[in-house]
Amino acid sequence: MNHAFATRRARLHRSGPAMPSLLLLALCSALTFLAPAALAQPAGMPPTPVIGAEAGLEAWSDPLESLGTLAANESVTLSSTVTDTVTAINFEGGETVSRGDVLVELSDAEERASLREAQALRVERQNAVDRLAQLQERNLAPRADIEDSRAQLQQVDATIQGLRARLDDYRITAPFDGVVGVRGLSVGALVSPGDELATLDDVSRMKLDFEVPEVQLGALAEGLTLSATTAAYPERVFEGEIAIIDSRIDPASRSVSVRAMLDNDERLLRPGMLMRVTLDRRPRQTLVIPESAVVPEGSRQWVWVVTSTEDGNVERREIAVGARRRGEVEVIEGLAPGDLVVSHGADRLHDASSVELIGIADDTTSVSDILRATRDGDDA
Repeated sequence: MNHAFATRRARLHRSGPAMPSLLLLALCSALTFLAPAALAQPAGMPPTPVIGAEAGLEAWSDPLESLGTLAANESVTLSSTVTDTVTAINFEGGETVSRGDVLVELSDAEERASLREAQALRVERQNAVDRLAQLQERNLAPRADIEDSRAQLQQVDATIQGLRARLDDYRITAPFDGVVGVRGLSVGALVSPGDELATLDDVSRMKLDFEVPEVQLGALAEGLTLSATTAAYPERVFEGEIAIIDSRIDPASRSVSVRAMLDNDERLLRPGMLMRVTLDRRPRQTLVIPESAVVPEGSRQWVWVVTSTEDGNVERREIAVGARRRGEVEVIEGLAPGDLVVSHGADRLHDASSVELIGIADDTTSVSDILRATRDGDDA
């Protein structure tokens, strides 16, 4: 009996190590068989709430950024062409003036006295011409005398014209509509040619000068639109377009100078301002979806497309993306205008999922609005 018991114990000891291996193999087979069922959404489970967005055509461009400096459309520093004292200043600074308005007046007493003298001389010469003309009608005066008298009259007329032109030099006028700068001159000051009397800027339109790298020259064209911002008005975006592209490349910086024109109807922009410029290269209409709808997987990009809003059916679809901008992505292939994609909640979806569309985010309805409305509905 003891020998038989020992024999059975030895057999059990030899067969013991094989048993766990067999059990592990059976367990792995069972898990492999049950895995698809485990990943599938169980029957009766509620659909996954998601927020959707429609793929739509929008204006798109490839941005190119640069820094630029503003200059007035027209700008001039007014000075005198004569030496004399200031008798009147008709501005304080910052006013809008029209073309022809007198800004500064200089003492012109001497020139006006010379003008009156010349005008009196003209009266005398005119009387001489009239008398000789009457005598010549009666053949009492030679023709040469009257011709000499008329020449002297013309000489006086030329002198008067010159004096009147010189008088204009004593009145400094605005050459165009614009805004005058701060006054730095006082009545009684003696000014000479070249002295600064006033500054005048036409700020109805502004010139924005900036540089673009040589390699981007092919993307530039006159009429290309751009947007510009400045630290003075961080919430404002100013629109403009390229007016001039320089004919030369700077050999030192390998860049080309570009000038754009910006409207300044509100007079917010000032000469000398630094602006950040964004050029809209390759403007086009393209298909756009929210960036949050894209599910990256290695080098491939996927989206979940809602194929039926009533049944909650979705399908996983591969797309080809292009450029990106803040919160949006350009879709080159894989979607059509009007396709409804899952923009929020895609991370909880799988092939067997069904969805409950709780809202569609667009320009008028934000994600926050949809979530707030859903929460308010649940509370009610």
